[in-house]
Amino acid sequence: MAGGKLSPRQKMINLMYLVFIAMMALNMSKEVLSAFGLMNERLTESNTLATQRNTAFMTGLADKVTEQAEKYGPLKAKADEISKFSNEFNDYVEQLKKEIQETADDPTDYETMDKPDALDSKFFEGGKLTASAKDFVSKIDAYRTGVASTIRTVKEVDESVANDVEKTFSTEEVRNRDNRPVEWLKYNFEGFPLVASITKLTQMQADVKTTESKVLSALLAGQQASELSFSNYEAIVVADKTAFFSGEKFKGRIVLGRFDATLKPTKVMVNGKEQTEVQNGQIMLDFPAGNVGERDVAGELEFKEGDSIVKIPIKSSYTVIPRPNSAVISADKMNVVYRGVNNPMTISIPGVPNVNANAPGLRKTGGAGKYMMNVTTVKAREVSIKVSGKLANGTSVSDSKKFRIKDIPRPVGTVRGEDGSVKMARNALQISSIGAILPDFEFDIKIKVTGFKFKVEGQPTASVRGGRLDAKAKSALRKAKRGSAVQIFDIKAQLSNNASYKLKKISPVIVELTN
Repeated sequence: MAGGKLSPRQKMINLMYLVFIAMMALNMSKEVLSAFGLMNERLTESNTLATQRNTAFMTGLADKVTEQAEKYGPLKAKADEISKFSNEFNDYVEQLKKEIQETADDPTDYETMDKPDALDSKFFEGGKLTASAKDFVSKIDAYRTGVASTIRTVKEVDESVANDVEKTFSTEEVRNRDNRPVEWLKYNFEGFPLVASITKLTQMQADVKTTESKVLSALLAGQQASELSFSNYEAIVVADKTAFFSGEKFKGRIVLGRFDATLKPTKVMVNGKEQTEVQNGQIMLDFPAGNVGERDVAGELEFKEGDSIVKIPIKSSYTVIPRPNSAVISADKMNVVYRGVNNPMTISIPGVPNVNANAPGLRKTGGAGKYMMNVTTVKAREVSIKVSGKLANGTSVSDSKKFRIKDIPRPVGTVRGEDGSVKMARNALQISSIGAILPDFEFDIKIKVTGFKFKVEGQPTASVRGGRLDAKAKSALRKAKRGSAVQIFDIKAQLSNNASYKLKKISPVIVELTN
């Protein structure tokens, strides 16, 4: 197009070609910038979900520690170390992103975020790294070293995870396309468009979340493998029947057994009646013993395995004898007693019409062997119930039984009766009540909410009294954007029938606005 003498018409055509080529290059550049922005959005959404999963794992692990500190305490300690490194570094990167995003006129208009000035002025000055740049690199090094070192001290996590962390977060020199060594920070961030640098930082956060998920999953998998080890099994002697007469031969068998509190059958039938009470992996049986003599226990367990139902037969027997040799003490609700509630108890000695039962907080409520036990003021972790009585022939019999004392489990906050993460219209949230429940708790306890905190993105936190939104909270709600997450946390509540009992910290509720 540049050779020879050209006519005015040809010059105009050539100029139009140049303009057309420039416009194509400009459009392609805008498309690339938009692609980076969309990628950053997807990564941010993924990071949010990963954070929720990791938080849920840590909450579940904390609950397990309260129940079995010796078993899950060491795992929780290592998980806390990893979470601390991850959270601190993630917060630092998030603050860095926020600083450079504020330099953009509109952080949502990715096509205008094509300048590298914001990060270049912060990290690079006169061809050298600034103090902020050195701090950024040191934060990466501290995270990489800390996490990798911690992983190598945990036997449940494969060492390859530590190697991946060191490789992913390496800040060593990089070879460019000309095979020349370049500082890691310059190679990855110098001269790049603002939106590209933000996306790289978000990807770094995603790598942090992925590493945390890998370690937490490996911790749990390692614990499960340990539980399945033969060292956790014990030999159980199973007699053909539970009582033998004098002169008979003992008949039975020895089997290996392992108790699994998480294993729950789909259906249990015993002696023609369905059994529904399962506690700590054990099916609780409760039916009349019958007359003196040998009685059968027959039925089957049903477990769902894939698309099929596996049935395991139940076949056993027991002997009813007229002469008692020990007291029978059973909790009507559970094998433990709880603070803050009245625990119904059935206490008796077979063959003894009247018994005396003594224990802190125990009182008779009328009826044969019916008692109520309240251990709210008992400071110990267990309580003993002592029982005594006299047989018809005047012989005294006595026995005792220890029960573990536990606090009421951690309540879960609710909005309109729903807990966890809830999707709801703005108007529905405005008139909904805030509550708290105890999922799967054996006692029917009413909980009254006395206050909570209400947080809308970009608005100050509102402290609310009672169980419904007040004027200040409603005002903040009206300013919330569609799709934003509203947090209801620091929920204060008390038992309706025992206001003096202090409940554990109530789990928060997250509401995603649908309009």
